[in-house]
Amino acid sequence: MNRDAFRAGVRDALPLLLGIVPFGLVSGVAAVDAGFSLAQAMGLSVFVFAGASQLAALSLVQEGAPALVVVATAVVINLRMGMYSASLAPHFREYTTRWKAAMAYVLTDQAYALSVARYRGGDVDKRPYYLGVALTLWVVWQAATVVGLVVGGGVPESWGLSFTVPLVFLALLVPAVEDRATGVAAAVGAVAGTLGAVYLPLHLGLLAGGLCGVAAGLLVDNPDETDDAGDETAAGGETAGEPPRDADATEEVSE
Repeated sequence: MNRDAFRAGVRDALPLLLGIVPFGLVSGVAAVDAGFSLAQAMGLSVFVFAGASQLAALSLVQEGAPALVVVATAVVINLRMGMYSASLAPHFREYTTRWKAAMAYVLTDQAYALSVARYRGGDVDKRPYYLGVALTLWVVWQAATVVGLVVGGGVPESWGLSFTVPLVFLALLVPAVEDRATGVAAAVGAVAGTLGAVYLPLHLGLLAGGLCGVAAGLLVDNPDETDDAGDETAAGGETAGEPPRDADATEEVSE
C-alpha cells in the first residue's frame, strides 16, 4: 500500500474532526439517554457507523418505536450511500469483493467528498488515500462515542440531554440546504414529519418526513426539460421542428 497516499488522506481528514468529535460525543450521550449499555451502544456504533442514522434510531428507540420502524427510518436516511457507492465504483473496479466491502463499510459523506475531489486532481493512489480518510474518521468517531457514553453516564437525568439530538440534526440540516431542491426537501420533510408525529401511529412521523422530503427534492431537482425547450424555442421565434433560418443566406437570395 502507498503510505504517502494514506498519510495524505489522514492529513486531509484532520480538519473534519472539528465536526466529527462533537457529533460522536452527542451520539454517545444520546445512547445513554436512550437506556443503552456501553456494549449495546458501541455495538450499534460499530455495526451501523452512520451518525445521522444512529441518532435517529436512538431517538426512536427512546420513544418506544417498533424495531421495523427504527430500521426502515435508518435505511431511508442512508439511501444516499448507494449513490456515493455507485459514483466511487469505477475508481475501485480492479479490487476484490472483500476490499470493496471493507471500503463500503467505512464510507461516509466526508470520505466520499474528499476522495472524489482528490481523484479529479489525479496523481493519487486511490485506495490508500480513501482508506486514510475513512479510517481516520472511523477511529475518531468510535473514540468520541466512547467518551460521550462515559460522560453521559455521569450526567444527572434532570439535565434532560435528549435535546441534544434535535440540535445536532439542525446543525446538519442548515449547511445542507444549498439550493431550491434541498430547501424544498427540508421544508416538506419538516412539515410531513411534524404532522406524522401528531397523527400517525407507531412513531412513523420521522419515516414519513424522510420519504416525503426525498420525494419532494427529487421532483424539484428534475424539472420538465420539454417545457424548458419549448420556452427557449418560443423566445427565439422559431417553430419547433423547423430548422433555424440563416439571415445571411436570405439576404443573398434577395440580392
